[in-house]
Amino acid sequence: MQVLYRALADLTRRRIMDELARADGLSLFEIHSRLFVEHGTTSTRQAISQHLAVLEQAGLVWSERVGRTKVHHLDTAPLRSIIERWPLSE
Repeated sequence: MQVLYRALADLTRRRIMDELARADGLSLFEIHSRLFVEHGTTSTRQAISQHLAVLEQAGLVWSERVGRTKVHHLDTAPLRSIIERWPLSE
């Protein structure tokens, strides 16, 4: 669970997740462009690639090759473990 919290702790990673939630199956170039236009993020593609690696380790993002392009997808299933840890009381 520590890996999950580490992944969620960074604003850029949360923004990457936001963009993947808006449009699933984005390439690194598309993510980089959206972060710059929508959020004014000046991170390099290399930095974003490292953020994506952290998100993949946490199971929040998975990727696949489509031709020569690697596309990324959001997986929110690991977030359920947070909800299950602290159930809502009524």
